[in-house]
Amino acid sequence: MPASDHVPKPYKGPSRQEVLAMRRQYMNPAIFTLYGEPLLIVEGHMQWLFDETGKRYLDMFAGIVTVSCGHCHPKIVAAIETQVETLQHATTIYLHPNIALLAKKLASKMPKGLDVTYFVNDGSEANDLAVSMARLFTGNTDVIALRNGYHGGSPSSMGLTSHNTWKFPIPGAVGIHHVVSPDPYRSPFSGSPEEIATRSAAEIREIVRYSTPGKIAAFIAEPIQGVGGATHGAANYLREAYAIAREYGGLCIADEVQTGFGRTGDHYWGFENFGVVPDFVTMAKGIGNGVPLAAVTTRMEIAQALTQRIHFNTFGGNPVCMAAGLAVLDVIDEEGLQENSRVLGKRLKDGLKQLSERHQLIGDVRGMGLMLGVELVRDRKTKQPAKQETLAVLEAAREMGVLVGKGGLDGNVLRIKPPMCITSEDVDFALDVMDRALTAAAK
Repeated sequence: MPASDHVPKPYKGPSRQEVLAMRRQYMNPAIFTLYGEPLLIVEGHMQWLFDETGKRYLDMFAGIVTVSCGHCHPKIVAAIETQVETLQHATTIYLHPNIALLAKKLASKMPKGLDVTYFVNDGSEANDLAVSMARLFTGNTDVIALRNGYHGGSPSSMGLTSHNTWKFPIPGAVGIHHVVSPDPYRSPFSGSPEEIATRSAAEIREIVRYSTPGKIAAFIAEPIQGVGGATHGAANYLREAYAIAREYGGLCIADEVQTGFGRTGDHYWGFENFGVVPDFVTMAKGIGNGVPLAAVTTRMEIAQALTQRIHFNTFGGNPVCMAAGLAVLDVIDEEGLQENSRVLGKRLKDGLKQLSERHQLIGDVRGMGLMLGVELVRDRKTKQPAKQETLAVLEAAREMGVLVGKGGLDGNVLRIKPPMCITSEDVDFALDVMDRALTAAAK
């Protein structure tokens, strides 16, 4: 394990068993833990997490792709502390510099014209708000989303989400339609990735023709699907999909909750990897580095549609969250975290591809920068999901000090999306652990 000079504080809280017992008694049972023996995390420092015994773990999942700059990054902590000591809360009915400064800074990171932002608290709220604005602006109702996509768990964003495992059997949002994902690994279409992308995009037109009044409000997609397992189409997919959606009156929403802020390496935003400019950019997770912060950025003429009625968010734009967001954007630039994602993402992906040559469990390695997925299958021809083996890899890696996530509809994709501050030594250590964990799982 790479060295770290951080010494965790002695833990003096309740034991792991006491915490587990309290959770079971007092918390909603829908809240789940990842491992067979739940892990108690009590401290974090940059790419490292510590349990109550002081054992150190390399965090290769970043709090579910949320910790962009590192746990307890000193500059971000200092910004939060300073703001908390000065003013902890004030809503948008008053002026405060932080919210205006962060909105301006976000505009500087966007394509020209995308320069008006509404701050909320999480990705579900952001996607809800973008869809509402699209419906108000266009006068249309129907929305097209991708199969295998995840856009949140609120009653309306749950309708956009396309995983039965994340959808409750209750009436959902109206006017939502799902089209085939352009992911070439499990596409129902054959041909090259580019041909699959074209055929997948063409399905949007068929859905509009057969399942809508002929006009739509929006097309929403993650540039790289997160919960779905780091899947994405060929470079031509979003260009063709956006063109078809706009042909039928729709606005295009890029869900950058997981792909934004330099994580994909070559670009600051995921959509930039595909040569498109959306009408909305929704974001959360990495913008706050763990602080509840999300946003919707769009054009002024679209944003004006929301002024038809009163719209208010009590905590959206909170000065503490805004201070954190400003510090996050500074750290990403000052410490070259986008470039780090590009360089170390390639090193990590190349290493995972080398592992696939030795481990038949690996069916596919995909993603960009430090947003990677490794799909595990029992048979490379049938692509039968290796569900139990995936759990075995997670457990074995955890025992050796590396934490990764899982995703995909069948829970058979290793989600490897660490804080963007990891080092080359961390990458090599993680690859060695994954090699050993895959060997153990295969047995």
